[in-house]
Amino acid sequence: MVREICRCTLRQWDQGSKTSQEELNLEAISLTLEMSVVLGLLAFTVFLFVSEIVRIDLAAVLVMVLLGLISQIPATSNVADVTHLFDGFASNAVISIIAVMIIGAGLDKTGLMSKVAAIILKRGGKTEGRIIPIISGTVGVISSFMQNVGAAALFLPVVSRISVRTEIPLSRLLMPMGFCAILGGTMTLVGSSPLILLNDLILAANTNLPEGQKMVPFELFSVTPIGACLVLTGILYFVIFGRWVLPSATDNDGAASGQSLKEFLRKIYGLKTDIHEISIPAGHPVGNKRFIDLMNEYNVYIIGSAWQGRRWFAPAVETQVETPCRLAILGGRKEVREMVLNEGFTLHMDLDVFSEDYAATKSGVAEVVIPPGSGIVGKCAADVSFRKTYEASLLAIHRDEDTLSRMSTEDHEPTAVGKVPFKVGDTLVIHSTWESLTRLTKDRDFVVVTQDFPREELRPRKLGFAVVFFLIALSMILFTDIRLSLCLFTGAVGMILTGVLDIDEAYEAVNWTSVFLLASLIPLGMAVQNTGTAEWIAHQVLALLDGWPLWALQTGVAILATIFTLVMSNVGATVLLVPLAVSIAIAAGGDPAIFALTVAISTSNSFLIPTHQVNALIMGPGGYKVIDFVKSGGIMTILFLIVSMTMMNVVF
Repeated sequence: MVREICRCTLRQWDQGSKTSQEELNLEAISLTLEMSVVLGLLAFTVFLFVSEIVRIDLAAVLVMVLLGLISQIPATSNVADVTHLFDGFASNAVISIIAVMIIGAGLDKTGLMSKVAAIILKRGGKTEGRIIPIISGTVGVISSFMQNVGAAALFLPVVSRISVRTEIPLSRLLMPMGFCAILGGTMTLVGSSPLILLNDLILAANTNLPEGQKMVPFELFSVTPIGACLVLTGILYFVIFGRWVLPSATDNDGAASGQSLKEFLRKIYGLKTDIHEISIPAGHPVGNKRFIDLMNEYNVYIIGSAWQGRRWFAPAVETQVETPCRLAILGGRKEVREMVLNEGFTLHMDLDVFSEDYAATKSGVAEVVIPPGSGIVGKCAADVSFRKTYEASLLAIHRDEDTLSRMSTEDHEPTAVGKVPFKVGDTLVIHSTWESLTRLTKDRDFVVVTQDFPREELRPRKLGFAVVFFLIALSMILFTDIRLSLCLFTGAVGMILTGVLDIDEAYEAVNWTSVFLLASLIPLGMAVQNTGTAEWIAHQVLALLDGWPLWALQTGVAILATIFTLVMSNVGATVLLVPLAVSIAIAAGGDPAIFALTVAISTSNSFLIPTHQVNALIMGPGGYKVIDFVKSGGIMTILFLIVSMTMMNVVF
């Protein structure tokens, strides 16, 4: 099919010689009414995107509907085939995005993505300048061997968790990750659809070329130096200029799951506290004490322990200290330092062993109220073995206007809160995993006041199933010719059938804003191509390029491909422009293979507006506006052109 398309698009020339552009038989194309209508719709779409008078996904749906209505008018009936107007919702690209979102949610449900986030934090620290290169570089490499939207979707939950733990706004991490996912697609010949098609287009074009001018197909890693430099450029761009070009915190950035323990306790109850991690060496004399002894002596809470490779969340207070071990201590900085100095413990600057357990995505502070008729009225935390029974640490009791806590405040002395009998109406301030808090919502002895927390249950036992079906989908993509969407949905359905996530969770995993945005724009891209509008634009540009030097012609082709990929699919732009680029190269005495590669590379230069699949994917979670892409993507577009043109001429 690709070969036939190329034969139809590529212009004929004599085998004898002819290097002038006039002899390429690039016949003039007249502007028709249908083309004018499509050009008007393109301008209207760009206006809606930039002005954001309506939401961007609604704008895309509106344009799709207008396209269908215009096609009902006899004079413009050829603008679009109304019987296929909604085919975008069943397109390979849209179905693939839905499947990859479900696969990503499945992997996240097992806790795998949280572990990946923990590893990145351990290696990269908590600064934006170190985290961005690690995330972006990793995604860039992954996207060189799989669809870039798949790599971006898989890392979306990872970046979300890193944002919560580091308190770096999500909007400042997602865009570098997304841009580098797009750039990573230029690192191998299987990294993006245009590069996958490139050799087929070259072979098709060779049928119309003289024997001495036939092009040699590219190998898998022929483009790696170019792609690697582009990824490196993207990383350096955001590391150096990120503070100016990346948007500041958006509305979505404040929506991290759960509440900040430190800020919540300070603002609501006046408790100045945070979680600290300490190490106790082997043979330390504290080994003959219980956790409750240390808690009473220093007015702190031991909310976690790790010993011999095992970790306990909210360990029982009667537990004997085993050495060597690590403890998670909740307390004021003064009290914790006093304990460390007096006992000879080691205080760690950041959470290490407990970084995963006490991430805001997994646990946090919550409030529960004791209602009338509760079975624990008149009893204290020690009586009901609060930690063992509810897998939560009791931090404070708020009663009337008083707050009772082991930690001192400006108004109150420390109280052995575990010995205080509960009363009806008491508000208990607890530290709990979200999974335990979800179970507590079903306990009639409590009324859970806190509602803003993730009510999800991780399924680490399903990790094997999740990984197996992810690898099955990936293997089908890399080693078979099966349609991409079918490969990905094989993995997604496998995860659902094996209980990695249920069907309702699969529906919830899909970002429907991205789906409607992409599906609604596909008919417009088809109209641009099918009405001849794209070819008309190409010929106008080629007429302007007539007589330019070879390097300027190549740059002009790259700019043309960049513009086309913003308003139509990158595959459509590649199929349309490669034959034209080959024609220009032959006429100007250049290398047609390099001009063809210029098109295939430049169709990845899609950063200005969120029409690329990856940009559409991150727009919702990042809370981005179109102007954010224009601001950050404008400079990236120019850098892409400079680096890609330079590297193509250096390498080839």
